[in-house]
Amino acid sequence: HSSPDESEDQDLISGFLRIVDKVWFLSFFFFFFLLIIIFGFNELVGIMCLVLFFQNHIIYCHIVTGGSNHANDRNKWAFSFNVCDLRSITVKCEGWSCITFRLKDGTALPAIHFHQGGSTAFLDSLRKLVQINDILHSIISLSNQKFKKDPYTTTLGGFSKVTNYLFDAFRVPELEYHQRPAEEVADLLGEIIPGLEINQQEEPGFEVITRLDLGPRPEVQRRGPVAMEEWAKYQDSEGRITNVPHLKDVIFKGGLCHAVRREAWKFLLGYFPWNSTHEERKLLQKRKTDEYFRMKLQWKSVSEEQEKRNSRLRDYRSLIEKDVNRTDRNNKFYEGLDNPGLILLHDILMTYCMFDFDLGYVQGMSDLLSPILFVMENEVDAFWCFVSFMDEMHENFEEQMQGMKTQLVQLSTLLRLLALPLCTFLCLCGFTEAQDSGYLYFCFRWLLIRFKRELHFQDVLRLWEVMWTRLPCQNFHLLVCCAILDSEKQKIMDRKYGFNEILKHINELSMKLDIEEILIKSEAICMQIKNCKDLPHSVSEILGLNTVTEPSAALETSEYGILESPQTSPRSTHRQDHVISNGHSHLKESTHNGCKVAFIS
Repeated sequence: HSSPDESEDQDLISGFLRIVDKVWFLSFFFFFFLLIIIFGFNELVGIMCLVLFFQNHIIYCHIVTGGSNHANDRNKWAFSFNVCDLRSITVKCEGWSCITFRLKDGTALPAIHFHQGGSTAFLDSLRKLVQINDILHSIISLSNQKFKKDPYTTTLGGFSKVTNYLFDAFRVPELEYHQRPAEEVADLLGEIIPGLEINQQEEPGFEVITRLDLGPRPEVQRRGPVAMEEWAKYQDSEGRITNVPHLKDVIFKGGLCHAVRREAWKFLLGYFPWNSTHEERKLLQKRKTDEYFRMKLQWKSVSEEQEKRNSRLRDYRSLIEKDVNRTDRNNKFYEGLDNPGLILLHDILMTYCMFDFDLGYVQGMSDLLSPILFVMENEVDAFWCFVSFMDEMHENFEEQMQGMKTQLVQLSTLLRLLALPLCTFLCLCGFTEAQDSGYLYFCFRWLLIRFKRELHFQDVLRLWEVMWTRLPCQNFHLLVCCAILDSEKQKIMDRKYGFNEILKHINELSMKLDIEEILIKSEAICMQIKNCKDLPHSVSEILGLNTVTEPSAALETSEYGILESPQTSPRSTHRQDHVISNGHSHLKESTHNGCKVAFIS
């Protein structure tokens, strides 16, 4: 068709396709003798391998269009390309077959319409020259519909099953550890997780990290958890917490006894200011209680008739009810029918929709609330602690997934420093691109809900309270990821796991991880990085090691050299809304119209 729109009055340009197999014997022998001259006769065996490699890549695919009635159009619409440059083929069925070729440089060639048949025979001929992996777009569309409705459902409920099926079709045979083109992996991820778009361009200010001598990894010792008697020693007569940096140090080193958590978590999450008195905290709780029940009344007072005309609230309620009924049901606090814990979980999540209606509820948020409610055993306190936690986790659940993108990029940067052989291996398996963002999507769930589904419930409590100290560095949870991968890297590489095996192996780590071992290794990695003299700037930025701040009388320094202010919450309770919108705009729709996509491998 002479025009991309399929209007009835456009011209049809007739033509034909031709696949030409060119073998340049002259070039073959010239190249052969040239190598003998350069390398000598003793290298003949190696030269033959090179010649065979050269010969295997001189097959060309020529595609020519044209017709006797369109002499000018013949030159205008004719094109040809090397089969090695072909990245994908899209086949549409519109009463007849239509084929579109896309090259590796992103060029989409004019569509070829087979009004009189022949597309199948052409593709069969092409299959003799290259390996074409077909994927029925209807299957991808089905997966897309699920993600567009709720991008987190598949991630949390069956991410590995979906990815295993789709990745199988794209997968190179096990014995061929050829690196898959980065743009192909990007396209695949774009299909599986809408919104998680991989930028193939070099990141602004990208810093190449080469192999670095980090020195020996120091030994790290942990201590026992902070008991109630020890906690009481950090309070003055009016209830103010004293020596906050040291207290955070001991919490980081050993965590908290369960009896201490209900009070201590309110400080760690920023609900209570560290320097507040008993009386000030009572007034704060009273004010926050009134505010909470005002918001709760908003959704409680919505009539059925009103809700029929409020689709967003209706959708939030439906999703919350589904998730609440399957959140931590093996935990005694939530088990059984008509459990009061489940009712509180539901009511807090619904009230949060009133607090932040732009974000509302996204699957995974119930996983973040469940441990907090379990510890607090109080609706109001649990809500405000959850609000503080969501201030930190908010970007993970926004439509554009900006928080997830950033963390995956940062994790890739850290792994290039700490485990370069593993990164290289993952590149060969098609997981990540050596000099780009490196979307380590098998870590997606780890980061999304902070290992909530990877650890036993009590271990989650320990990990979270350790991370909430903000010690020993910024983004400590990324070092936790590195510690887990560092423990598994040798097994992955020695067994030469392929794409699916790595996904399966990581998935099977769930509930088998030792939290104390992970925390020891994570802290040791942090100390090892800090001791490195020539630390790359990008790593320093991620871990917050390059911030120079003038100490003042109001600031105290912890054991790890991090400045703490006892007068303020450990972080701001207000999100920077100008950085990334948290609005619910529509996900990007792909208009494939029931086509069939094939990728060249």
